[in-house]
Amino acid sequence: MGKITAILDTAQQRAKQMNLPYQGTLLPAEAYQILQSAPGAKLVDVRTRAEQDWVGRIAGAIEIEWLTYPGMKSNPHFLAHLDQQVEREALVLFICRSGGRSHAAATAATLVGYTSCYNVLEGFEGDVDADKHRNTLGGWRAARLPWQQG
Repeated sequence: MGKITAILDTAQQRAKQMNLPYQGTLLPAEAYQILQSAPGAKLVDVRTRAEQDWVGRIAGAIEIEWLTYPGMKSNPHFLAHLDQQVEREALVLFICRSGGRSHAAATAATLVGYTSCYNVLEGFEGDVDADKHRNTLGGWRAARLPWQQG
């Protein structure tokens, strides 16, 4: 069994254990390995434009806000934008700040027919630590994966 297959199998088992409606859940380092090795895999960053500008971006990610800033209202065009940029059969990884919005986006995409949706657990910034700061407990940045300032 190849490395990608093993990662995806583990991700699918996590999703089954968590009773999730989409294909699987990946840790940030696993998501990065998939993006490096699986042809056609897409990373969809569902954070707001403000978060991407102020906190940082992942090069090559497709950026589609799940909630719009300011106001944090649902983006009524999310699925239309996704359809314009990602094929429904593609391996699609969703990421947000800490995993909540990306969970919602992966669920919504699955419900409209995307067949291979994965949520990136911990997101870009991870959870808050004892000092109420992010980027220390989990997440893409804390894992020292490639990113760039806004």
